Amino acid sequence: MSHQRSKQRVALTGAASFLGQNLVGLLEDDPRFERIVSLDVTPPATRGDKTAHVDCDLTRPQSVELIAERLREHRVETLVHLAFLSSPSHTEAYAHELESLGTMHALAGARGAGVTKLVAWSQTMLYGALPSNPNFLTEDHPLSARRDQPYFGDKIEAEAEARRFGARGATVTVLRTAPILGPTVRNYLTRYLAARAVPTMMGFDPLLQLVHEVDALAAFKHALLRDVHGTFNIAGDGVLPLSTVVKLVGRFALPLPGPLASRAVSALWMAGGGFAPSSFLDYLRFVCVVDNQRAKDVLGFAPAFPTREAVLDFAAAQHLRDVRLITDPVGAP
Repeated sequence: MSHQRSKQRVALTGAASFLGQNLVGLLEDDPRFERIVSLDVTPPATRGDKTAHVDCDLTRPQSVELIAERLREHRVETLVHLAFLSSPSHTEAYAHELESLGTMHALAGARGAGVTKLVAWSQTMLYGALPSNPNFLTEDHPLSARRDQPYFGDKIEAEAEARRFGARGATVTVLRTAPILGPTVRNYLTRYLAARAVPTMMGFDPLLQLVHEVDALAAFKHALLRDVHGTFNIAGDGVLPLSTVVKLVGRFALPLPGPLASRAVSALWMAGGGFAPSSFLDYLRFVCVVDNQRAKDVLGFAPAFPTREAVLDFAAAQHLRDVRLITDPVGAP
């Protein structure tokens, strides 16, 4: 059973991230939240009178006591853990310290402050893109993404840490979001779709499933207002073939043979460019889409935007950016 919370005191890690800043803005405008504590190395641009910022680097062991002190000081009941990279990083050591060690530090601090509820961000990509995948993956499906790729492995470790936090009686809500797309978000997917010629895998046209940035944020706020223990897939209704997504965005597909695609993407990534390492090519071959029914039935959350609308909203915004690139030459004021 779930129940409504009111007059909440909430802390957010990753408060200066895309999800963090926008969620802080939503909570600032909602009278049901009376105190927001932002935990990040920079304050969120959306903070207002209700937000107290704490300069906090989760990669440092000293952050444990800092978090515990500040959360006790502000009588925080709920921690929203958003301190995860939304795109793979060329600095893998830092990513590991932030996501694996940072999660341990954040949750140890929350435990020390007596926090009774955790809402944690995860991603549906962690299921992995495999030829054996069923059409729609439920939350009970194992997380089979490649653990040798830090972007996946660190997040899988963080999820396990969140479950351990719940083993002591705290309410833990894990939201696994599909890849986030929309007019303002920036991540590996938006970089991929912004290319004039979008690389695809010759002979493959997998189904894609996305979540609109507005729905991703709404899901976190929804989880804050209801105490529901469990893991939930947050995804837009409907799926689209990759070829259709590319066309809707106004791009051209560039089909590449597997070995060539792998070498090209690896070379770009090693040189400090590209949208992602070559392990992400699995998602251009095989299906990784989820069943979002549990979120509707148990969490009570239903997305407002289907996958197609998320693509169209991104496409409209990208078109404006394309026009600006053409009309505003480099060096123009």
